Amino acid sequence: MDKLRLYTNSTFNRLRNQVDPLADEAVLSLLAYKTGIEVINNWEKIPDSLPADFPPALLAYFQFYLHCYGNVPEGTLKFGQEFFSKEGDIYLGLLGFYSLPYCYAFGDGAEVLVRSERIVNQIGQRLSETGTFVLDIFKPEGFTNDRSPFLTCAKVRLIHAFSRYFIQRFAKDWNPDFGKPINQEDLIGTNLAFSFIVLRGMIKLGKAINSEQMKQLLAYWKWIGTLLGVSTEYWPQTAKEAFELDRLIRSRHLRKSQAGIRLISALKDYYQRMIPEPLLSNQIDDIFYFFMGKDVAVALDIPLTRAIPREILNLIFKFSGWKTYGNSKSHQSIQKMMENQQLEQFGTRMKINLPSLDRS
Repeated sequence: MDKLRLYTNSTFNRLRNQVDPLADEAVLSLLAYKTGIEVINNWEKIPDSLPADFPPALLAYFQFYLHCYGNVPEGTLKFGQEFFSKEGDIYLGLLGFYSLPYCYAFGDGAEVLVRSERIVNQIGQRLSETGTFVLDIFKPEGFTNDRSPFLTCAKVRLIHAFSRYFIQRFAKDWNPDFGKPINQEDLIGTNLAFSFIVLRGMIKLGKAINSEQMKQLLAYWKWIGTLLGVSTEYWPQTAKEAFELDRLIRSRHLRKSQAGIRLISALKDYYQRMIPEPLLSNQIDDIFYFFMGKDVAVALDIPLTRAIPREILNLIFKFSGWKTYGNSKSHQSIQKMMENQQLEQFGTRMKINLPSLDRS
């Protein structure tokens, strides 16, 4: 089905007030049954037999994932996992230098992000958790022989629902004009940033991405979107549909906001402090500008000091990857490097967990 006819302002106005009832009901259950959070955080994968004392909404939530076990798109997953094993270091780099800051330029969505103090005050941990999520969902044989990525997606989806609950309950400054927190339009846009925008970044660096690769990676993220509670009937199947979807969301939400500027400032400061490669850390603004272009850079107050030629930036990214991995780059080597960095920086390997709640 041609998705282009769905990409209208009236449709996406409705999506701003649609969320994820299955996850929201599960979170209400967890607020009343707080021991369930500890149980879930101790799982290595979703068990085939769910705890008998789980409330009905929580049982329904995890039964959704157990049902998905029998609907795995194996060919699509194999393609995406092999692609990530070859390009994972660039993929993660583009998430950090393009996808995440790109999201900050969309004013209404940035209002949710800035209300999470962790993304500003504990940005290293938050970025590491994002990297852990991406590595989990792209692990070889993930969702087939290794079912742990189902749990990763289930936790992230619940974390979104927890954020929705706390913003709507306690954020007195939340403006209804922003739409509902972490609404379906924002979920679709974030999924697009983690897929199409990454591939567009690769193209900007000079890598040839053909239509079949684009189609398969979009299909991979349709699967991930399904597991994250995204309304995938609006998800693009082709590069043209992805381009038009991004253009629509951009036309609706690209604007300068104090939330976006605060987020990009925190990200830039973190990179300048933590990136060991001076070829990257000394040119943060220019790299942001290269990927995002003038309009997004203006929305985020990113100055252009000097334009970086594509060939030079491509060499910088390749050199950084070669210096880290040599000729042995793979999902396993990327994961090992990330875990070592986490141990060095935080004293532990990062794990995606549901928030612990005060039992009083």
